[in-house]
Amino acid sequence: MKKKSIMLVLILALSSILTACGSYKFEPEMNIEVKDFSVTNQKNEQVGLDDFKGKPWLAMFIFTNCNSICPPMTFNMTEVQKALQDKGVEDYQIVAFSVDPEVDKPDVLTNYLKPYSVPDESKWQLLTGYDQKYIEQFARQSFNSLVVNDPNSDQVTHTGSYYLVNADGIVVKDYDGNTNVPVDTIVADMKALTK
Repeated sequence: MKKKSIMLVLILALSSILTACGSYKFEPEMNIEVKDFSVTNQKNEQVGLDDFKGKPWLAMFIFTNCNSICPPMTFNMTEVQKALQDKGVEDYQIVAFSVDPEVDKPDVLTNYLKPYSVPDESKWQLLTGYDQKYIEQFARQSFNSLVVNDPNSDQVTHTGSYYLVNADGIVVKDYDGNTNVPVDTIVADMKALTK
């Protein structure tokens, strides 16, 4: 009995060491192709899906007048970016689709990140240049994500998720971007996809 217990402890210790040594294996949980798009970023440049292919990216849905989940989601994404920098992950983008494109023109989006301590703004693409119906359909078709305009207020209902998109433009995983953000898992997944 003692030999079995010792053997079990050794196996567990060995598996912990191997996990710590970088044998992390990324496991996709989703498989949704992002539909092609042509939109405008915060620098008033036209960008499309092809501009993001070749490297993984983290996507989210936000809007500048949001009075609920967008500020914590944006702050949390800056924390994810700091952790990515700390682990030496450089080849990625952060892509935020505005769910209120009538208000969020490029000049408005340009100022959106100012209150946040963004480690590297060059990695951020804040997107607009489409109508409300388009973003609602695009979110549903490309991310299986809900976006609904509230006609009785200036708010838009949307999910608080981050989406991991691989270098081929396929959504492979999503994470809570609002309250229980799994920063270490996101970093490990991004690191695995940038190898």
